[in-house]
Amino acid sequence: MPERIPLARPSWTDGMRKAAISTLDSGRWVKGPQGRAFAEEFAEYCGVEFASPCNSGSGALIAALRLLGIGPGDEVIVPSLTFIATATSVSMTGATPIFAEVESDYWCLDVEDVKQRITSKTKGVIGVHLFGQCYGTELIHLCEEHNLALIEDAAQAHGASIVHNGTPTMAGALGTVSCFSFFPSKNVAVGGEGGMITSTDSEIGARIKSIVDHGRDGSLQSQEVGTNMRMSEVFAAIGRVQLEHLDGWLDNRRSNATVLTEVIATNPKLNAPQVRPDSEHAWHQYCIQADSIESFIQHMAAHDIDARRIYPVPCHQHPVYADHPQAKEQFSTTDVLSQRLVAIPIHHGLTDGEINRIADALRSYS
Repeated sequence: MPERIPLARPSWTDGMRKAAISTLDSGRWVKGPQGRAFAEEFAEYCGVEFASPCNSGSGALIAALRLLGIGPGDEVIVPSLTFIATATSVSMTGATPIFAEVESDYWCLDVEDVKQRITSKTKGVIGVHLFGQCYGTELIHLCEEHNLALIEDAAQAHGASIVHNGTPTMAGALGTVSCFSFFPSKNVAVGGEGGMITSTDSEIGARIKSIVDHGRDGSLQSQEVGTNMRMSEVFAAIGRVQLEHLDGWLDNRRSNATVLTEVIATNPKLNAPQVRPDSEHAWHQYCIQADSIESFIQHMAAHDIDARRIYPVPCHQHPVYADHPQAKEQFSTTDVLSQRLVAIPIHHGLTDGEINRIADALRSYS
């Protein structure tokens, strides 16, 4: 019987193992050279000046909102079709998330819907590069027009890019502050939980390391309210090695996506994801729309292939927001997608044999 093909498979090499053990042997487990180097190398990769590792993607979002001074009485517009942390990070600051619709084709924030939700209380927008697809540059222009902070939720978009003002621009450089996650299923992982904050803004850059270290400056005195959101040196060491592999891994993911998209085009019961023009998708997830999710998942399971519904409950319908004014609001596109999206394996660790098995299963679905 063939081995089951998982939705994600973290990469672990001898180089990563050696980096982790060497860091442990050094006795410098926090606030050392690995974290500083990881920040510099990740910033260079994204094409930004400032970066700071932190403890998770959720922590990065909370820190970003704190850096922007967002708090009680403020509103931040977020998509409802996303991981719940995009919304709860806003709530954690005392501000209110305002849920908005997503595009029917690329599944990121619908700029026209966002426009309708801007009020005098709106202080920012969290744009999510969903599944590795960059949001449209129209969202950047809208935030500039209304003087709103744009928090870039790039948790799923390591290595994604889009042409902005005529220049290919990496995820991590498409917002006022940008946030990444290094959870084990992500395109870059660190051996546990981890995140990164990046920015091109010099004022924010001056505080970006402090906010995750109790708000302290070089004198170890707290200049603002912060807390411990630091990344360990071991995780930073692993992340540095993973980053060296990222471009090659992205090539694999994009090649896998091409194969799957070509196969799905031959099956009228399935719809492949679209890629925004002038962009490079990072393919954290490959989500398709199936005519019947349950029958499709059962079909893939019969072929020993993982398939999983993604965000079946929109954020505004989670129990935590039962008392939110939008709790019962209908979002036509989000509601449909939440009932139709299913992820199948796309990760860079797939072998040729595994890709062929997935392709055969997609062809035979009826």
